[in-house]
Amino acid sequence: MPTSIVRLESVQKTYQTGDNVITALASTDLTLESNQLTLIMGPSGSGKTTLLSIVGCVIYPTLGEVFYNKKNVTKLSEDELSEIRLREIGFVFQQFNLIEPLTALENVMQPLLLQGETAARAKERALTALEAVGLQDRVGNLPKKLSGGQKQRVAIARALVTNPTMILCDEPTASLDAKSAGVIMEELKNLALQGKAVIIVTHDLRLRKYADKIIYVEEGIVSNNISNEEDYK
Repeated sequence: MPTSIVRLESVQKTYQTGDNVITALASTDLTLESNQLTLIMGPSGSGKTTLLSIVGCVIYPTLGEVFYNKKNVTKLSEDELSEIRLREIGFVFQQFNLIEPLTALENVMQPLLLQGETAARAKERALTALEAVGLQDRVGNLPKKLSGGQKQRVAIARALVTNPTMILCDEPTASLDAKSAGVIMEELKNLALQGKAVIIVTHDLRLRKYADKIIYVEEGIVSNNISNEEDYK
């Protein structure tokens, strides 16, 4: 059964530029749950990445409170937030963010090594994660020897290897062809079915068929309704 993973209460994010105050995210109440694939959709500059960054404990809100697994994370220090990100949240980025001199296996091992896992155990768990995304035959490849879809699978394996509660994806299919994007979305959907909270930021309307829940962000305002599909194309 779905359970609440993140809850936002009257959360707002603003930035001061000179005499002007820019509202990146208007006051928002939102709950995100396990066993669900949630899309955060909106045109460029709408505030969806700001929302994802708050949900992922990357930035603090200007106002309001954020609860992660019922803990008020807005009261935690930067170091405490870093520990939550390292141990409980997996991140998948549009540009993959793989370390170029490291093999696929070594890239996936990195979060475990940062947690203090032994090299032998980290290797074992990384191999299992790569096998789960169908890349057991690419473990020794450097990123430059991988296709875009394969790089994204390595990024997913790296996000999965610590067994996080929540997986956050920022435009994970933007650099992929339609076939590769479909494969990646099926893998992310399966993770939600296995109990993860999977949250994906995208402007691609084609991904809606995979979603259990869709949130739209326009000009910093979060809603359940889309006003103009043309803005997303």
